[in-house]
Amino acid sequence: MTGPHAAFILTAYAIGVSVIGGLIVWTIADWRAQSKALAQLESRSSRRGQDR
Repeated sequence: MTGPHAAFILTAYAIGVSVIGGLIVWTIADWRAQSKALAQLESRSSRRGQDR
C-alpha cells in the first residue's frame, strides 16, 4: 500500500483495531466480574433459604 494517504489509513485502521480490541477485553473482564458477583449473591440467597 503506497500513496500519499497510506500512513493516515494505516494509522486509522490501527486505532480502530485497538479500540475494538480494548472493548472486547473490557467486556470479558466485566462479564467475569459480574458472574463472580452473581455467584456470591446466589450463594448468600441459598444460605438464607436454608436458615428458614
